[in-house]
Amino acid sequence: MRFLLFTVLFLATSQLYAQRKDIDQRRMIQLSGVVVSEEDLVPMPYITVFDKSIKKGVVADYYGFFSTVSFPGDTIYFSYFGYKTSTYIVPDTLKDDRYSIIHMLQPDTVNLPEVTVFPWPSREEFANYFVNMKPYDDAIRRAQRELSGESLAFVAARLDNDASLASGYASNQRYTKLYTNGQLPANNLLNPYSWAKLIKDWKEGKLSKQ
Repeated sequence: MRFLLFTVLFLATSQLYAQRKDIDQRRMIQLSGVVVSEEDLVPMPYITVFDKSIKKGVVADYYGFFSTVSFPGDTIYFSYFGYKTSTYIVPDTLKDDRYSIIHMLQPDTVNLPEVTVFPWPSREEFANYFVNMKPYDDAIRRAQRELSGESLAFVAARLDNDASLASGYASNQRYTKLYTNGQLPANNLLNPYSWAKLIKDWKEGKLSKQ
C-alpha cells in the first residue's frame, strides 16, 4: 500500500515538473524556513506558501515553519490575511540541495470609511425599551436570591421537624432566654422564620383550630 502511494505521488510530481522545460530536475531544492512578522519578529502561524513557478503550495504550521520543494529561480509567494503578500526568488547560485530562510511579512493597513453607530433611532424608542426591558438576571443573581436569609427561612418552615431539629430549636430557645434574661423579649415582628411559620400554620388551618 505504501509503495503504491509513493508511486502515485512520484508520478504526479514528475508530471508536474515535466510541464516545465526551463528547469533542471537534478537541481531540486528542499526549501525550508520560518515566516515572522516584521513588527515584532513573532512567528506567524498557517502562512500560505505558494510556488508560482511550479504551481505548488504548502501551509506553514502553528510556529510559522514551512518546507517545500522548489528549483533555483522559482518565485515563492507568502500570503496571510492582514499582511501584504510578499515574494521571494530562490537563488540560482545554490550549491546544496537544502536551503533555509527567515522571511518577514509587513502588516497591511486598510483604511475603512468612518461609521457612526446609533443604538436607537430616537429617544422615544429608547424610553420605550428602557421601561419595558427585563431586569438583568443571570445564574449568580438567581443563586444569591435563592440563598438569601428570607428564602432559606421559608424553605426551612416547610420542612417537617425531626428529633435533631427539635432539639436544636429547643436549645436555641433556651440560649436566647438566658442571653436576654432581665431584658425585653426579642421582637419577632421582622423575623422571616416566624412569618413563614405563621403563613404555613394559616394555610394548614392550625390557627382556626386554636
